[in-house]
Amino acid sequence: MVTASEHNEQAGGVVAGTGQDLAKRNGRPPATVDPADEPSVAWGWHGGFPRGTAIAGWFTVIFLLLMTIGNHEGHIEDFYLVGTAILVAWGLIHQHRKQRRSWRR
Repeated sequence: MVTASEHNEQAGGVVAGTGQDLAKRNGRPPATVDPADEPSVAWGWHGGFPRGTAIAGWFTVIFLLLMTIGNHEGHIEDFYLVGTAILVAWGLIHQHRKQRRSWRR
């Protein structure tokens, strides 16, 4: 009987795993990134857009609040728009505070 991991190795390599697991298997320290393992490293992309995400998030909050202006007869949709804007703003503030205090841990 062939196990799933043996089948994956026979089929051409490791299918899924963390970077540290891959580094341990290849005998390299976990801090080293091989372009063969992560092709995006070769052209410089390795991360996210923390500033762009925050800007887009605040734009979304402002847009949601601006959508409350209009010819609404009932105001149920306003509750959903304001509630969603509050949730997004809370998430942005929480992420900013978490990012600011990350060096202390």
